[in-house]
Amino acid sequence: MPSSKKKPMYLHRTADGAAPRIQRGYDTKFKVTPAYRASLPDMMETAEAIPGAHVPIQQVGISNFKLPLKYRTKDGKTLTLETSVTGTVSLQAELKGINMSRIMRSFYDHKDEVTTGEWMGKILKSYLRKVESKAARLKIRFSYPMTQTSLRSGLDGFQFYDVAFEGVMTADGRYRRFIQFDFVYSSACPCSAELSEHARDQRGAYTVPHSQRSKARLLIEEVEGKKIWIEDIHALCVRALRTETQVMVKREDEQAFAELNGAHLKFVEDAARLLYAELAKDKRIADFQIACSHQESLHSHDAVSVICKGVPGGLAADFTEFGLLRC
Repeated sequence: MPSSKKKPMYLHRTADGAAPRIQRGYDTKFKVTPAYRASLPDMMETAEAIPGAHVPIQQVGISNFKLPLKYRTKDGKTLTLETSVTGTVSLQAELKGINMSRIMRSFYDHKDEVTTGEWMGKILKSYLRKVESKAARLKIRFSYPMTQTSLRSGLDGFQFYDVAFEGVMTADGRYRRFIQFDFVYSSACPCSAELSEHARDQRGAYTVPHSQRSKARLLIEEVEGKKIWIEDIHALCVRALRTETQVMVKREDEQAFAELNGAHLKFVEDAARLLYAELAKDKRIADFQIACSHQESLHSHDAVSVICKGVPGGLAADFTEFGLLRC
């Protein structure tokens, strides 16, 4: 009975038809010729049937591809920052897959340019052409440094902000630009503050109201043709919440921070509404979503809130990944 096991395929055999002896080792002198490259198999162009369901895939691509990219600050300086890239395209049902290296090569074609919303649009169009897709999405994440001056001592320190730029090219040809910005602040509980004062007034009891490190994640869609700087988004958060965590402090700064918290007590609901009021006024912002997490020092759980602008068909208040907001 003949064996059903497939025999190995060889490009070359000896004169008597036997398989050649395979050499183990790396040939440092081997050069790839155009003819040799053309002979290499391409699994995306084979005649093999597509496994699984014969359906389109909405997103397929690469994640956490890293390279240094250039960013322009509001004051005209250029920063080079390590950036993590997620790039995906849609895949039609009749296609087996995509050549993912073409997405990466699109970035290297433009790596020396300054990263802007227009730059991201250029990248998206480039790899849409290269992989013959109809829709594409690009998200780049980086840590953005800004100088923060202490409240009273005048010391400077670097505060780092988790930022992401996202570009979406839809199947109908629309290009949408988003900025994600994380802002860490202190939230002093209004209820705890009032109960502490009551204990002090009524019973002379020394008390310390509770406060906690908190985080807001803003997802902003830019108005087409208008630019909002990272520094502008930071200033908006400071105006809304007032109590950003500090980098460099002396005793006078720590005292000032306590006073600042006392002047701007807030529940998690207050934080969401304060941010909403600032974002809604900015004409450069088409739509937004705000997610806040107060990581309670009183409780073993967090207090959270989500709010969106309410644009018909726009961003929804559907954020649920609050674990991503842990400080």
